[in-house]
Amino acid sequence: MTRHPRTTTSTRTPKIPVQSVNGAAPPSRSLVEFAAYVDGTRVEAESIVEALALVRDHHEIHAPDAGARAFVWVGLHEPKAHEVEWLAKVFDLHPLAVEDAVNAHQRPKVERYGDSLFVVLKTLAFLDNADEGASSDIIAAGEIMAFVGRDFVVTVRHGEQCPLSEVRARLESKPELLGRGATGVLYAVADHVVDRYLHVADLMQQELEEVEATVFASVSSRDIGRIYQLKREMIDMKRAVTPLVAPLATLAQRRQIPSDMRDYFRDVVDHLTRVCEQVELSNELCNSVLQAALARSNALVNEDMRRITSWVAIMAVPTMIAGIYGMNFDHMPLLRSPYGYPVVLAVIVVVCALLYRGFRRNGWLGVKPPRA
Repeated sequence: MTRHPRTTTSTRTPKIPVQSVNGAAPPSRSLVEFAAYVDGTRVEAESIVEALALVRDHHEIHAPDAGARAFVWVGLHEPKAHEVEWLAKVFDLHPLAVEDAVNAHQRPKVERYGDSLFVVLKTLAFLDNADEGASSDIIAAGEIMAFVGRDFVVTVRHGEQCPLSEVRARLESKPELLGRGATGVLYAVADHVVDRYLHVADLMQQELEEVEATVFASVSSRDIGRIYQLKREMIDMKRAVTPLVAPLATLAQRRQIPSDMRDYFRDVVDHLTRVCEQVELSNELCNSVLQAALARSNALVNEDMRRITSWVAIMAVPTMIAGIYGMNFDHMPLLRSPYGYPVVLAVIVVVCALLYRGFRRNGWLGVKPPRA
């Protein structure tokens, strides 16, 4: 990597000084990666403070209005409170945003604090190893918080989903986008998260189609439980995706976003709108599948009851006749006749055969009626 030279003139002081940091230690275990980027090129630094000083020295020499874009990108994963507070002192972050970044479990939003933005994005991941049982989770959720200033980006990730190493590598391979500054990183992160939404929505659609295909084949309590699980996951996905549309739509109009980056954010909003529509359609399909499964289950129960009732009616004939002739009376028809026993058996067989034929024609015995 090429190291950007630091300015050594003693009479020059940065226009935006690096904050002095006392007390708390810098992030260690939660720190994923950090680097300075100058005009689309990565510049290594020994510490976050040094990287920020390098960037601001560069801005002093090359005015941003002349096209110089330099910033620091710090990536954290589930940091502790004192680690984010240390960064807050370095980058002058708002305490309310810092509190949200530490606690997580925030709604998707875009907020402005002075000249910086605080963005919260929900991340989603489809679990390939999900069990077929109704109690298993299908979608795992996480969060990405981004502090975006003129010369810095701090991303805080909660959960194991949607790592940003792929985004950083892709940006470093495209200096033209990385050279657009901190808002270029924000666009890449938002685009990556929304692309994951599309992927998860497609997989959920496939899952729904598979369940729908089995509804009319065989339905059990397990099938209905699986459909209900899909319904619950759809609601969770809707909560993550839908609230983000309005903040991202207004983000392109904020003065912190350069005019040459606004079309990029509009493209992300278009993709997000498509995801919302797909989630809404899948949710409606899930409702229809659940209703069809319940109706089909009730129909199968009715068929079982008719089948049981039909066989009980057939077996009631010999039971009734045998019960009558089992009574201890001296005078009964055919009791002393040599033909009494075969006649009674013949009557039982004929009546049972007639009942079987009638029930079969009506389809009550679970056997298809003979073709006419």
